[in-house]
Amino acid sequence: MAITKEATSLLVVFLAAVVAETTAAAASSPFRTVYAFGDSFTDTGNTHSTTGPYSFGYVSSPPYGATFFHRSTNRYSDGRLVVDFLAQRLNLPSFLPPYLISSSSTSNNGSASSSDIGVNFASIMTQLGWFDAHIRRTAAAGKKNKVVADALFWVGEIGANDYAYSVIAPPSIRPKLIRTMAGLLDRGAKYMIVQGLPLTGCLPLSMSLARAEDRDNVSCVASVNGQSYAHNRRLLSNLRRLRQKNPDAVIAYADYYAAHLAVMRNPSKYGFTEPFKTCCGSGGGAYNFDLFATCGSPEVTTACAQPEKYVNWDGVHMTEAMYKVVSAMFFQDGDAYCRPSFSAVLARKAQAKI
Repeated sequence: MAITKEATSLLVVFLAAVVAETTAAAASSPFRTVYAFGDSFTDTGNTHSTTGPYSFGYVSSPPYGATFFHRSTNRYSDGRLVVDFLAQRLNLPSFLPPYLISSSSTSNNGSASSSDIGVNFASIMTQLGWFDAHIRRTAAAGKKNKVVADALFWVGEIGANDYAYSVIAPPSIRPKLIRTMAGLLDRGAKYMIVQGLPLTGCLPLSMSLARAEDRDNVSCVASVNGQSYAHNRRLLSNLRRLRQKNPDAVIAYADYYAAHLAVMRNPSKYGFTEPFKTCCGSGGGAYNFDLFATCGSPEVTTACAQPEKYVNWDGVHMTEAMYKVVSAMFFQDGDAYCRPSFSAVLARKAQAKI
């Protein structure tokens, strides 16, 4: 049956409207505020060179930040972190400002100074105390509970540095992590995504300290990866208990270990040619890592020419390219690496607004 010009025109208009509606829906996000917690894998600027972890006390110096920001923003990478890609995925107007400068009128870390979009509390310091102070300062009278209940809480991994440093420590889960999650839920958090540990045995720091025979099937330190795996199992057990205690909350697990493992099993699939070598390091060899001459120090003022080909940035932390790959796994790959899926968390929040 022939289709008239008028029918064709109507069909084109209809399809254009559907596409426009779909695009608008994709561009919108049910979350307008994100609060982030964690350690140096998540910190967007609370830590400076003088307060950084042992042997990584030069985060305020180049070449940190060189790839994306073209200057140091006190992020432990050459550019954006997973939490930055989260902000972009949610279409927030800016990256999350670090707590210590969130009340400033200007920012020098690539984030907005306004706390309306949320705050990054990640650091080695008292994060729950910072959160309480922030809510007291910014939430309008009578609106505190709603502000907390409407926000997405991102709890980044905590403890990767510790496991990487010790190749003989017994597997454990840091009480600070459990206290942070339970404390946020007690304060009214309803939407939370918690990251597990990555393959800490694949970090150049671990590999340079461990015995050469202590290797697993992806050529990383077997004992340290075993610790990370045990940590994550204990974390999952704690998450199950927290879900039972807080049935109205949505608590998702971002499986950093599985995402990292997928990359290490097939680096070229994700665009990497250097799965083990440090991009910003010294010493050459298989890992290009020297614990006494790390990235940003007077001895190491430049990085590799193509950081997008490297998984590791400074020997403990990842490159922006790796964080981008992991973020895509968390936010786009259904429930393979985030359970419940990121889209399911968004859907639950959207339904709550109806």
